[in-house]
Amino acid sequence: MRTALTIAGSDSSGGAGIQADIKTMTLNGVFAMSAITALTAQNTKGVRAVGETSPELLRQQIDAVFEDIRPDAVKIGMVSNAALIGVIAERLTFYKAENIVVDPVAVATSGSALSSSEAYEALKKELLPTASVVTPNIPEAQLLSGIEVKNAADMERAAESISRSFGCCVLCKGGHSVSDADDFLYMTDGSSEWFHGERIDNHNTHGTGCTLSSAIAANLAKGYPLSEAIGRAKEYISGALSAGLDLGHGSGPLDHAFDYKGKFSE
Repeated sequence: MRTALTIAGSDSSGGAGIQADIKTMTLNGVFAMSAITALTAQNTKGVRAVGETSPELLRQQIDAVFEDIRPDAVKIGMVSNAALIGVIAERLTFYKAENIVVDPVAVATSGSALSSSEAYEALKKELLPTASVVTPNIPEAQLLSGIEVKNAADMERAAESISRSFGCCVLCKGGHSVSDADDFLYMTDGSSEWFHGERIDNHNTHGTGCTLSSAIAANLAKGYPLSEAIGRAKEYISGALSAGLDLGHGSGPLDHAFDYKGKFSE
């Protein structure tokens, strides 16, 4: 059994964060573990409150996992302050962690800010250089690259800029009115690839970023090359969206278990 660790915030409504990560990793055939960076009070309509974990408690969580069940991949999601980011970067470096997927969460699907500017600067300085791949959406790619992204060519430029700045592969995700559901991967060796997808008519997209990055991490843990891991992750998230789960009064969650014990757990 391959294993994966998610380091992220808890979503009380179950659609994003740690809860989405664990569901996704499980349905993609790996044993999921967690280190929680924050407790949030949120639902499909937005984030009401955030209570951060202390740096010492986060360090203890990461140490407890690595000292007993070493993860084959690590996914990092919402981290809302610089001290926590420093702990994550230091411990992952100490343990020589592999297959690190960073979802540079800045803003929730609902539009609520989840990371401070200070935290984002720490993410760029300390965490991104440890990543195997980083998965920004369009607004996040603009923040990380300083490039305004209006079309597919801008996505390519932003992804290359981020990769060259931080020494990691970059999957720049489409959507946000740019390039529909197509994502662009720029590799550290200078190669690149477009992943084309069909936009699915479903407004329930809460946790899509968490789900995609966790599925990539799960597939990397199982030994798939990055390109194939991304392709499988995109197919999984398309299935979860197409299942048409409709919960809550806002942007609801995906149906992570749409293919329970199906091909994605192979």
